[in-house]
Amino acid sequence: MNRRRLSTILVLGTAQTLAWGSTYYLPAVLADEMARDIGISTDLFFGTFSAALIISAVIGPKVGRVIDRAGGNGVLSASSLLFAAALVLLSQAHSFLPFAAAWTLLGIGMGLGLYDAAFGALGRLYGKDARGAITGITLLAGFASTVAWPLTAWGAAAIGWRETCLMWAAAHVVIGLPCNFLLLPRPTDLAATLKAVDEPVPFDRTMVLLAIAFSGAWIVSSGMAAHFPRIMEAAGATPTQAIAAGALIGPAQVAARMLEAGPLRHLHPLTSGRLATTTHPVGSALLLGFGGGLMASVFAVLHGMGNGVITIARGTVPLALYGPKSYGYRLGLLGAPSRFLSAGAPFVFALLIDRLGAGVLIISSALCLTAFAALWMIPLPQPGASHAD
Repeated sequence: MNRRRLSTILVLGTAQTLAWGSTYYLPAVLADEMARDIGISTDLFFGTFSAALIISAVIGPKVGRVIDRAGGNGVLSASSLLFAAALVLLSQAHSFLPFAAAWTLLGIGMGLGLYDAAFGALGRLYGKDARGAITGITLLAGFASTVAWPLTAWGAAAIGWRETCLMWAAAHVVIGLPCNFLLLPRPTDLAATLKAVDEPVPFDRTMVLLAIAFSGAWIVSSGMAAHFPRIMEAAGATPTQAIAAGALIGPAQVAARMLEAGPLRHLHPLTSGRLATTTHPVGSALLLGFGGGLMASVFAVLHGMGNGVITIARGTVPLALYGPKSYGYRLGLLGAPSRFLSAGAPFVFALLIDRLGAGVLIISSALCLTAFAALWMIPLPQPGASHAD
């Protein structure tokens, strides 16, 4: 990997770590305190958060079109400014309306500034050779919760949650904006691609199967992120064991992405994606079969590894199957169903846990196996074959 591409990975990976840590992962630490201070219920808080995710899904395809035309610098820079403005507004919210307005802005920002947009920017820069760069930024951004949760918790305890939001807003202006606008390379072939970039992208059989696969995987990811300790306790782990197991998910994701960057890079991304959808069901079978703290940790590692690789597959599989043409728009189309469905996953999982306890893992495993089946139904391209479009 040349130094210029490594620099791009470091720049965009840093910006993505900041973007995820200060937005998507913010409610996990601040939800209770923020809701109590503003005077709303936690249910309303997370309902508003879900609405923000739906907003990000709605604008995804349009964002992809813009990136296909002009690259990701403008879109990602706009997300930095939106994140900063939204976090400032959130820090000043004392009632539901400004709180909802802040999350509306955050939803737009997430549509402009998280993985799909970053993947689209890399596809625009590197074309069919973007796989390594996509893996690289997910490797760095895999530490988003590991870095952001302690910082947010420390800030809330030391200076208050409002000041912590202002701290994150300043970071977007001082770090995120320069990374996205100044340091991220710009495409050099704009004139050659502008004429063809608005051609329609048919939602063919392969696109449908990819949408099913990524939706199933993302529903599980969102549900587990919201309820992991509770599910582990239902399966026989103590609260301490459940928290300890949860701490293994982040490192497992990073370890799996290192494998993707190393030994697995020789596999077709579709094969990597298929493997990634099997680890959660295997871990669930072990946990439900044996229970207890040790199996909770084993499950966490297997779930985290699968989750780490399927995140990469969201970007690399469409690129490998269809090539770089209209790649950003295609990612937006594929990402919309998974974002819509995953927005309601925490609520649905909560209902299922109340009724099924650890048996919710049977449902989550069925979703992962559905994703596996969908990916299996997509034939591996033959060496030397042309892209689908």
